[in-house]
Amino acid sequence: MLYIMRHGKTEWNERHKLQGRTDIPLNEDGRIMAKNAGKEYSDVHFDVCYCSPLIRAKETAEIVLESRNVPIVTDERLLEMSFGIYEGIENSFQLPNCPINVLFMQPEKYITPVKDGESFEALYKRTEEFIENVIKPQLEQGKDILIVGHAAVNSSIVCQIRNIPIEKFWSAGMDNCKLMRLL
Repeated sequence: MLYIMRHGKTEWNERHKLQGRTDIPLNEDGRIMAKNAGKEYSDVHFDVCYCSPLIRAKETAEIVLESRNVPIVTDERLLEMSFGIYEGIENSFQLPNCPINVLFMQPEKYITPVKDGESFEALYKRTEEFIENVIKPQLEQGKDILIVGHAAVNSSIVCQIRNIPIEKFWSAGMDNCKLMRLL
């Protein structure tokens, strides 16, 4: 089985700031969410957990799995999508014509920010490589796998596995600390 989960809440989530690869820790609500998720999903078996190296994902994985003997392996390919110069922007939807809003409203028309941004093509390439080289071989061995990541990186995995077109990129709806079974 393959499961996926988004990290717990951060202060930036609550302030509607775009995080991307900015390494923001969980806030107290996020830690409580992760602890509750650990209890809620305690009967779901995992052989291994892969997570983003960003602290909010890693801390979520550690809290969710704290009383279990499940190895947690970080992988750079699970880093959140880079939003470049737009990381840290607050309430972008309140800014008329803010270019980053296209990412959320019309992902098929998204143009990567010039400075340090990541394209959907690059995001899909690295997550596809992770799925093909890490996940699929272990699923073939009958392993139960948990991925703890972020909204965009998780959506890219869901879209690829379920063959969802880019126009519906956000349709999976990745709520914080909710477990989704993919395969």
